[in-house]
Amino acid sequence: MKTILGACLALVIIAAGSPCAGAAGCGPFGDPPAEVSRGWFASFLTRHSPVCTDATRLGPWKDAGGDERYACLYEPQSASKENRLPLVIFLHGSVATADSVKFTGLPDLVGKADLGGKVPGFILLAPQGRYTSHFYPGIDAHGFGWDNWYRQLSPSGNQTIDGTTYLENIDATMIDHFVAQVVASGKVDTGRIYLVGWSNGAAMAMLYALNRSWVAAVAVYSAPDPFSAFFDLCSQLPVAGEPNGPGQVHVFNPRVPIMHVRNDCDIGGICPNGNRFAERIRAMGGNIDDVILDSSGTRVTSCDQGCGADVMGDGQIAKTAELRGLVHHVRWPSQWNDKMLDFLEQHSIAPASSAQPP
Repeated sequence: MKTILGACLALVIIAAGSPCAGAAGCGPFGDPPAEVSRGWFASFLTRHSPVCTDATRLGPWKDAGGDERYACLYEPQSASKENRLPLVIFLHGSVATADSVKFTGLPDLVGKADLGGKVPGFILLAPQGRYTSHFYPGIDAHGFGWDNWYRQLSPSGNQTIDGTTYLENIDATMIDHFVAQVVASGKVDTGRIYLVGWSNGAAMAMLYALNRSWVAAVAVYSAPDPFSAFFDLCSQLPVAGEPNGPGQVHVFNPRVPIMHVRNDCDIGGICPNGNRFAERIRAMGGNIDDVILDSSGTRVTSCDQGCGADVMGDGQIAKTAELRGLVHHVRWPSQWNDKMLDFLEQHSIAPASSAQPP
């Protein structure tokens, strides 16, 4: 049973606490940008992670907020300019680090799995999130993770609305940077760039893919809705066209194929939240394979009602259900790796000049 560094690195929704402060007001892109934690503990962890065991550590690269950013790169020997391979970008869960990709089993498959390249194998990139405020309760109110609450991910960069300039999401620009660095090696099949994520990283992976036309597909595990979950007072509805107000947000790649693998009993009672997300993706013409698993990893058709019924995932469920959801959430569904990779392999794009990676 593989976990994200144990329960201490889990998305601990069941812990007591309150959502992060910092939402001074909702704007056209949801919440304000996440606040970076500058304390000694956060600084210490940031300086010493990720470790990138058995991988190449990329960085430091300084983002627009002045923070040094890193990523881990797993590259099989078969990768070359003559044999370009698909690129899989893994986004870790909150409170975890990029090194948690080791608990998915994906690094062991980089030289083996066939994702449609000229030869078997794929390049695996695991960027590192920042230590920021989150709209999660308990110990996860602050920690490593991804800012999916500030949804300015326009491919054209900063946006000015009614005289106010909204900077592009810093985490998105960081992912762009490291993708561009890997693509520049000439070893990447740019028609086969994919996103994979876990928990908060899964939410960010879907948000990012929905805004990058060069992403061919995304397969994630146990994601809260990146547009509307838990304590987020600035929830938004994703739309394929121009929004009609701050309650909607335009996404630029609305039909990117998505596979969302999740649990019928999950942390914070988020299974119904996933149901609503799938409905909204389909409503705007999107393509989602919504996979719900029971405790044995078998696909089922509905959520466990004993583990929550609130579409926001309010976490107000019985203690036994909270524990079951936590146990499920911190366990990566390794038995579904082949199916998730098969889903990615089925999708590719023919990049045009307007759909090139950054």
